[in-house]
Amino acid sequence: MPVSTRLTSRILVTLAALLLSGCNMVVLSPQGDVAAQQGKLIIVATLLMLIVIVPVIALTFWFAWRYRASNTKATYKPDWDHSTQLELVIWAVPLLIIIALGAVTWISTHLLDPYRPLERIAPGRPVPEGVEPLEVQVVSLDWKWLFVYPEYGVASINEMAAPIDRPIHFRLTSSTTMNAFYVPALAGMIYTMPGMETKLNAVMNEEGEYTGISSHYSGEGFSHMRFNFRGLSEQGFAEWIEAARAGDDPLTRAEYLALEVPSSREPARLFSRVDSGLFDAVVNRCVDTDRLCMNQMMAYDAMGGLGLDAIDALARPRRGNLNAGPFVSADVCTVDDAPTAFITPATPSSTAGGLRAP
Repeated sequence: MPVSTRLTSRILVTLAALLLSGCNMVVLSPQGDVAAQQGKLIIVATLLMLIVIVPVIALTFWFAWRYRASNTKATYKPDWDHSTQLELVIWAVPLLIIIALGAVTWISTHLLDPYRPLERIAPGRPVPEGVEPLEVQVVSLDWKWLFVYPEYGVASINEMAAPIDRPIHFRLTSSTTMNAFYVPALAGMIYTMPGMETKLNAVMNEEGEYTGISSHYSGEGFSHMRFNFRGLSEQGFAEWIEAARAGDDPLTRAEYLALEVPSSREPARLFSRVDSGLFDAVVNRCVDTDRLCMNQMMAYDAMGGLGLDAIDALARPRRGNLNAGPFVSADVCTVDDAPTAFITPATPSSTAGGLRAP
């Protein structure tokens, strides 16, 4: 082999090694069963699409070489415009691929529905009878992650732990802006939204430490919104829970309101106990006890409303985060501003302080 050829080969190998050195194949070889099934779906879909892509690329080069200007032996047919056999191949093959891809995707979409409880923890290993999922309540804050373990009464910031081979049931929400929870080794991403709750069911099958990220841009501290996911044995998880309980740092509502203030690069820490009903209060936007919860607002609306007397309570800024502003605008019409033709005195049948149209 000539020296120049060997040198070129070495350069290409070196460049390939440098380019691939930064690749992390965790998406295609994850440690969680749900993520593994999703990785296989990506491979199957890619291979199905390559059935068309590879022949097209190969034929492009073959036609360019076969019908080059210097090849006088190539048949020249300027009036040729139709071939039934070629039309069948051009249309039938992509159609079959689309049908196969659609069937695989439809089945997988239902089997891997993040809201669907797990039926297995690994291939050939159904969820053991009597094993309850570990519930983890997740709140995306600016710019950090809060994890609450209601079963154990502890919580953590920017660190999460779970026992291997035990299903995990995530309940997720956001304190302010829309975000996305993503542990590539565990399962696909799931969105978190303020005032709403999403769910994710997953399982980790191997011990280790994995990276969790925010996969949805959410502002200045987004790039540092990462956390450590620890897959532990049953004993290791029990020790982690005991370490959290042994501390003296409770997660009260006042502490949560302080955490709501935007900050980045927040160090991981554990909370020894959690105020009851904190996650539901976050979902309903009423961690501050001066606020009316969203579910209460909807219930009052269903009963006819509280009237204008309730506006003051709803228009005050949140305690602990004065920059957040009011939950509802204080710029509403008063009784004097409202058209008198549409106002009637309150009757005993109407709700307290309410107004009703005739």
